[in-house]
Amino acid sequence: MTDPARDMRWSALVVCLVAGFMTLLDVSIVNVALPSIRSGLDASDSQIQLIVAGYSLAFGIVLVPAGRLGDALSRKVVFCIGLVVFTASSALAGAASDPGWLAAARILQGIGGGLINPQVSGFIQNMFRGDERARAFGLFGATVGISTAIGPLLGGVLVTLGGDENGWRYVFFVNVPVGIVALVLALRWLPRSERGPRESLDPVGTLLFGAATFLVLFPLVEGTGGESLSSRPWWVAGVALALLALFAVWERGWARSGRATLVDLTLVRVRSYMLGLGLGTLYFAGFTSIFLVLTLYLQNGLGYSAFEAGLTQMPFALGSAVAAVVGGRLVTRYGRALVVGGLVLVIVGLVGIDLLVPHLSNRVGLSLAPLLAVAGFGGGLVISPNVTISLSEVDVRHAGAGGGMLQTAQRVGSAIGVALVLAQFFSRLAVDGDYAESMSLALRTTIGFVVGALLLGVADLVTSRRR
Repeated sequence: MTDPARDMRWSALVVCLVAGFMTLLDVSIVNVALPSIRSGLDASDSQIQLIVAGYSLAFGIVLVPAGRLGDALSRKVVFCIGLVVFTASSALAGAASDPGWLAAARILQGIGGGLINPQVSGFIQNMFRGDERARAFGLFGATVGISTAIGPLLGGVLVTLGGDENGWRYVFFVNVPVGIVALVLALRWLPRSERGPRESLDPVGTLLFGAATFLVLFPLVEGTGGESLSSRPWWVAGVALALLALFAVWERGWARSGRATLVDLTLVRVRSYMLGLGLGTLYFAGFTSIFLVLTLYLQNGLGYSAFEAGLTQMPFALGSAVAAVVGGRLVTRYGRALVVGGLVLVIVGLVGIDLLVPHLSNRVGLSLAPLLAVAGFGGGLVISPNVTISLSEVDVRHAGAGGGMLQTAQRVGSAIGVALVLAQFFSRLAVDGDYAESMSLALRTTIGFVVGALLLGVADLVTSRRR
């Protein structure tokens, strides 16, 4: 006999994963549509950059305040508001008649995505326990990996169907029916949050944290692909650090007054959480940039179509999906060792690609498929198990803010990796136009980030055994 409440939890999880997939997909799906946007709207390089960066900036800034809002008020209400904002702004983006309109719609999309995603980890923390929670996070990790890897393929299909001039509109319009269905099911299936004591939303802390996050991300997403890192406005990082210091002082004072803070300050003392935060930041710095340099190598260097380039990356997505589900079942048994094993597989796959690429002349996609599958399988053992371990000691009352911090760190890591890797790729390409060598150089940087994540994982293992 089935338990209706138990079944409803998994139905609610499906809604969360669909919404999360849709918002994370928009990080990567737009990349292959940029040439179509440029020609369809006659957009300049700076306008294209704003269209890309506006989404990431808004997404990253909103994550932590949105998580806190869901913890303090109603996670279901914030989730549904996020769905409405994301779906409506997707329709506005698809109907855009000029680049400014599209950039504004993309910023609204980012706000909607930032409202949705912290609630997903919060719902998982609240609805599941033990092995079931690990399985649920495993499915969430599969969603993250697949959405990032499949974005170029789906974008290529939609652009091909819509044609060069208007194909980009399909990339945004496809979110509308999915968002409407997700909203209807969310209203029906998502559990109501238990209303706790009325708490302040810490407006000053929210403002300070949002401004600091903006200044951290701005120089990373502001430059165009061919622009050197040295020409970016790095001075704002000093202002960001000052604001973060002021934020920490404010939060301590706010907590002493007996009021709830934007970020639970006790998380700093939770070893598993802080190590997971650092590991996730470094991993996403390498993980996200892999697909960008591979797409550039295949499309610009080898003349692949957007669809063919996306299809080449499918082994990574499939490997990641399978491993994330497996990892969700095994993480409670093996813990951080599972993450360490996954990172080793990612490094093996990327090193193999680095060694192979300079010697390939034909059937590149088929030649890279086994190594991409290995790297993807390793990635699937990293993302969701790391989230599960990181949040394992976090109070469920602060699950939204804790998950928001993890995702903010991932967004910052992604921005750092993309900025550094693309700058290296284009600087090497300017020397002799060799796309294979440029990709190899970029891959070594991504490998360096993943090695850094591996060292943190090993340090956690060693410390745990000594304790």
